[in-house]
Amino acid sequence: MNFRVWALALACMGGFGGTLAQAQTARQADFIVAVVNSEPITNSEVRTQVQRTSAQLAQQGQKLPPANELQRSVLERLINERAQLQLARELGIRVDDAAVDQTEQMVANQSQVDVAELRRRVAKDGTDLATYRAQLRDQVLISRLHEREVESRIRISDQDVDRYLQEQQTGNTDPFSREINLAQLLIAVPEKASAEQAAVLFEQAKKVLDRIRAGDDFTRLVQELSAADRSNGGQIGLRRADRYPPSFVQATQDINVGGVSEIVRSGAGFHILKVVERRAPSSQVQTVVQSHARHILLRTGPQLSQVQALARLADYKQRIQTGKASFQSLAREFSQDGSAPDGGDLGWAMPGTFVPEFDEVMNRLSEGEVSNPTVSRFGVHLIQLVERRRVDLTPQQTRQLASNKLRETRYAEAYAQWARDVRERAYVEMREPPQ
Repeated sequence: MNFRVWALALACMGGFGGTLAQAQTARQADFIVAVVNSEPITNSEVRTQVQRTSAQLAQQGQKLPPANELQRSVLERLINERAQLQLARELGIRVDDAAVDQTEQMVANQSQVDVAELRRRVAKDGTDLATYRAQLRDQVLISRLHEREVESRIRISDQDVDRYLQEQQTGNTDPFSREINLAQLLIAVPEKASAEQAAVLFEQAKKVLDRIRAGDDFTRLVQELSAADRSNGGQIGLRRADRYPPSFVQATQDINVGGVSEIVRSGAGFHILKVVERRAPSSQVQTVVQSHARHILLRTGPQLSQVQALARLADYKQRIQTGKASFQSLAREFSQDGSAPDGGDLGWAMPGTFVPEFDEVMNRLSEGEVSNPTVSRFGVHLIQLVERRRVDLTPQQTRQLASNKLRETRYAEAYAQWARDVRERAYVEMREPPQ
């Protein structure tokens, strides 16, 4: 399910619609305000959407625009949606009941209620179930149209990716992303040295630094005085800055090649650092946090309701926490997906591998922690985070990430142009209200 479907579905829910009294008032004053390819838009539709939009803006703490401006904006949006729905049907795009069920479940999950409670709230706000599900169906239909017609317009070439990576690399000011080669001269401080001994050694390090800045050869002083590796003039070697101690990077980030730092204190003693070389990485290297998780999945249906699945998984969690069973053994016995033979093990996963409702819960867990039962479009899960790790992306993964970012950036522009084209091809007649 495309994430935009979810967002559209939530938007169409609009705080579960207007009140019944508002809907009745709208119907009493109903008339046609616009016609889109012979299909009317009524005053009641506009009023309902204005009320929903006003409620959403108020919930977000945003200032409401003037009433006439808001009404014009809502009407224009309805015209665009109506034209796009007509186009989708002309192209033969269909949405079955299963897709509507899935979207309804996603809206319920986002609202942290089950489907029954979501429907109760919708009914309380004056929208009957058939109308609500029709709204969801329309939003899924529009989203599928966007996937087919808009996303297919976006072209990302290898040259686009190369240019993006080059711009990112050139503009990257994070000192830990660069490659540096530092040389060090270490005045060692014994592990159990007293404060007085440390102060004497610090004064010694200051005198050495003064000699270097007065023109003494750094490499020769390393050979004479350094308690660290003296080979190759004390050079540590060219490497990514995040492989150096952070204090070393911070002390040298503003120093030109050939310059020396102030004295840096570490557990080993007092360091004087010389910047031998600094350069951007030969290829942009990015890191991501991977998650290693396991889960138990119970699929809901005629044989197992969502309420029953939630109760069962809550019992499994208690058994795990009290030591009566292991997560893996329960997963092997009860989980209803392909990971069951492996104790529910899902392996290492990149960000975005799982559906948003699963990811959101997993990302809040600490290592070893077990979640509460979690509903997703696939059923009900019990999730355990095993561990996390930060890994470098391969060059291919980095390019794919860049391509995805470019595609997302260009989507808004491509959609705006496509929506204008659809609007211009539609016959739209504006109607004046009856006198």
